[in-house]
Amino acid sequence: MAYALIAVVLVAGWLFCLLDVLTSDEREVRLLPKSVWLLIALLGFVLGAVLWLLAGRPRGRSMESVLWPPGAQSDRHPDAPKGPDDDPAFLNALTRRIRGDN
Repeated sequence: MAYALIAVVLVAGWLFCLLDVLTSDEREVRLLPKSVWLLIALLGFVLGAVLWLLAGRPRGRSMESVLWPPGAQSDRHPDAPKGPDDDPAFLNALTRRIRGDN
């Protein structure tokens, strides 16, 4: 059971690094071109993934930017649909209706 858990963790880390290489901006990748890092991470498995994390990954990159690529985050789209509790006009109208101001 422990070996299976270790294998799952290693494969998950390797897949994370592969996705991280693929979603990284080529201009921000350090030391080597992005395509070379992809080959290193793909063929090097755990060693390649560790090398990517230590030497190639852009600095200051969070896991959120891997999971949700740029443009997918709602704070970058101010015109995105909002829930009624986030709309000031709706809240003001609701307050007026509750007070009976019509």
